[in-house]
Amino acid sequence: MKTYYERGCRVPKTARKSLHSAYLRPKRTVTIMELLCLEMDTIVRARPDPNLLYDDRVLQSLLTIEERFLPQCSYFKCVQKDIQPFMRRMVATWMLEVCEEQKCEEEVFPLAMNYLDRFLAVVPTRKCNLQLLGAVCMFLASKLKETRPLTAEKLCIYTDNSIRPQELLDWELVVLGKLKWNLAAVTPNDFIEHIMRKLPLPEDKLDLIRKHVQTFIALCATDFNFAMHPPSMIATGSVAAAICGLQLNSTNRSLWGDNLTELLAKITNTEVDLLKACQEQIERVLMNNLREGRRQQQKQQQQEQGGPHSKALDDQDQSSTPTDVRDINL
Repeated sequence: MKTYYERGCRVPKTARKSLHSAYLRPKRTVTIMELLCLEMDTIVRARPDPNLLYDDRVLQSLLTIEERFLPQCSYFKCVQKDIQPFMRRMVATWMLEVCEEQKCEEEVFPLAMNYLDRFLAVVPTRKCNLQLLGAVCMFLASKLKETRPLTAEKLCIYTDNSIRPQELLDWELVVLGKLKWNLAAVTPNDFIEHIMRKLPLPEDKLDLIRKHVQTFIALCATDFNFAMHPPSMIATGSVAAAICGLQLNSTNRSLWGDNLTELLAKITNTEVDLLKACQEQIERVLMNNLREGRRQQQKQQQQEQGGPHSKALDDQDQSSTPTDVRDINL
């Protein structure tokens, strides 16, 4: 821990008096020096507002406006000629890794993917600009949700400096214009607390359930098949998948099978059949990611046994899944 002098800073007069007094009173030296030298890198986080969470009008408002922020069309069929679905998945996985490494708020990644999909639905984009677009979308989403947004310079580093900060800033204005400055989009994360508070869930499991739900939502954001789904449906399906995966339905009859589906459908005004289909689709995506993760893990172990050269070749082709996926069991 550096002192004031070691950091090249001047010590305030009051601090110098405290230091002088500390030397006269040896017993308090350690405590005072700790107070003077303590450098904590704290990040301010907003706490949930009960006035918003416990007012049903907020949930109804979210349900009313959520479809305004969906992509206008399935853009791979009618807009994009150079970009393919697997390219979107690759850039989405990269964006998720950046958000995880930077410890961004959970809302940043789904919001950034919402921007990306809405932009691609109206602007034909070359594949060489797809990563740049992803970086711009993270840049905008972090500005809206983070107390310390991602910087342009840091995002350029994550692209291996394939783009320049000024280029990112220029594209920021382009994306803002195409999105018509409508950045406060509704995402599945906005529904999590509203749904969970209406369910008879054990208090000691809420954090674990929330973690699993957020992981499912992140998985859905990386898969284009969910891009046209209303955020409320994705959130509801993710909650159902998390409860079934954690086997919480074994302790409460209201969380059993059809009872849970009907209860969730009533909360978000979703059709039961559509909700069931969404939940099954989410579980299939999870299983595919788990299988891919195991396959990559086995391949990596084989490459490690085969020598450093083969391992290096494997690292170039290795894909990854969200960190929390391997903690989920169905």
